[in-house]
Amino acid sequence: MLGLAIALSTIPAEAKDVVVFAAASLKNALDDAAAAWKRETGKGAVISYAASNALAKQIEAGAPADIFFSADLDWMDYAASRNLIEPETRVNLLGNSLVLIASKDSNVQVSVQAGSDLAAALGDGRLAMGQVEAVPAGKYGKAALEKIGVWDGVKDRIAQADNVRAALLLVSRGEAPLGIVYKTDALSDPNVRIVAAFPEGTHAPIVYPVAAVRAAPAIDDNAVSFLAFLRSDRAKSFFEKQGFTFVNKSGSNS
Repeated sequence: MLGLAIALSTIPAEAKDVVVFAAASLKNALDDAAAAWKRETGKGAVISYAASNALAKQIEAGAPADIFFSADLDWMDYAASRNLIEPETRVNLLGNSLVLIASKDSNVQVSVQAGSDLAAALGDGRLAMGQVEAVPAGKYGKAALEKIGVWDGVKDRIAQADNVRAALLLVSRGEAPLGIVYKTDALSDPNVRIVAAFPEGTHAPIVYPVAAVRAAPAIDDNAVSFLAFLRSDRAKSFFEKQGFTFVNKSGSNS
């Protein structure tokens, strides 16, 4: 993905497209929102999707982004601590939930609560997740499995993916019998079904913050316009259609 970010630097400045680095799980909703914004304003957005950790590192390395849209607070905090974003533009925009999925044709049934035999439900297969120490969905998933007391039974049977959509694809293609993804990802793919939803309290709240990347001498007007659109009621429907909750709260930790 770093190559993609570098390639974006070749976009002519006069094109004035807003360059957005966004969490992979946002793709369907954000593509729809960007298309609506273009219809309304005539302005375009070029969106690079990847895991939030990869995007934050790319921005830190100097990749040309106007907006960072993270799938968790930690990686936005990482960017903020390195003075990479404009703090006054930061908004906690969306919420999500975490689910266990299987392929649509699978008949596996397992709960996600204390005493669950998730290892047995895997059979000879692996549990698809985002990288558990870096990718937000993987971090949430590991925390949830630890909370319900089943992590030790499956930790050596994890298929770790570069981002949550890659984990989704492993299950969708039948390459993993079960996976942990966001509810929005599960709803986006007709080849998977939700087996169980992780209860609230098994992991930190899933919050998607968005902010303008720090630029000198000022943030581009188009970036300001797109951020305002993302916070608007007009954009809300695109996110809610994909299963997100619309939070839209300002502040670094709220």
